[in-house]
Amino acid sequence: MGAGDADTEELFKSKKRANPFVPIGVLLTAGVLTAGIISFKRGNSELGQKLMRARVVAQGATVALMVGSAYHYGEEIKFFRKTN
Repeated sequence: MGAGDADTEELFKSKKRANPFVPIGVLLTAGVLTAGIISFKRGNSELGQKLMRARVVAQGATVALMVGSAYHYGEEIKFFRKTN
């Protein structure tokens, strides 16, 4: 593992600490998607359709969290620069 890998890993860890809901949202979205695909494969299209709708909601919430945290930390950086 090179020095670049360590820097990337540390960046990911700091982002995860700053906003832990985004990785949770990503995992929730992936889990619901997987469950939906399994439901379709088993022939339960009604449940699969409900899970796909739930996936869209989870994905939208995750994107909203990403945009909100980007806005929040962008404002925080602007404030930090003004005070220094």
